[in-house]
Amino acid sequence: MRLTGKKVIALVDEEFEDLELWYPVHRVREEGAEVHLAGEVKDKVYVGKYGVPATAEFSFEELNSADYDGILVPGGWAPDKLRRYPKVISLIQEMNAEKKVIGQICHAGWVLISAKILQGVTVTSTPGIRDDMENAGAIWKDEAVVTDGHIVSARRPPDLPPYGKAFCDLLAERS
Repeated sequence: MRLTGKKVIALVDEEFEDLELWYPVHRVREEGAEVHLAGEVKDKVYVGKYGVPATAEFSFEELNSADYDGILVPGGWAPDKLRRYPKVISLIQEMNAEKKVIGQICHAGWVLISAKILQGVTVTSTPGIRDDMENAGAIWKDEAVVTDGHIVSARRPPDLPPYGKAFCDLLAERS
């Protein structure tokens, strides 16, 4: 239970990639961390691309980045919605400034692009947004998982096991 005492935000919106939300959430919880699902509307049930529901325990506006050690951004089509919320962008920017652990997989890179935090950062993502990532100043690699400082990125669902491990390892290293 090496993550006992750690708190992590998991962002949700409609059409998140089901596995890319739930696999890391369960992985981090298995290590002892507290994970809070957050959406635009508290208590709203958001539905993943394949029909798996996720209930937002908090609204974005209720969150304070100072209360958390990390954040998970799932892929799917949700990132295109998530990046439109000013509070989501400010949470990502604040956590980046404090070097808190930021996890992103697949299309989640869109949120980090909109937060303007990728200049010079080495990352991966689904190949479909490689150009977007590079145009935002990122150094893109076609690898299962890439960790650069406090940012952990992965390509797609088959990369979830090493992504979950890398996120937990990085969170465990942080005091």
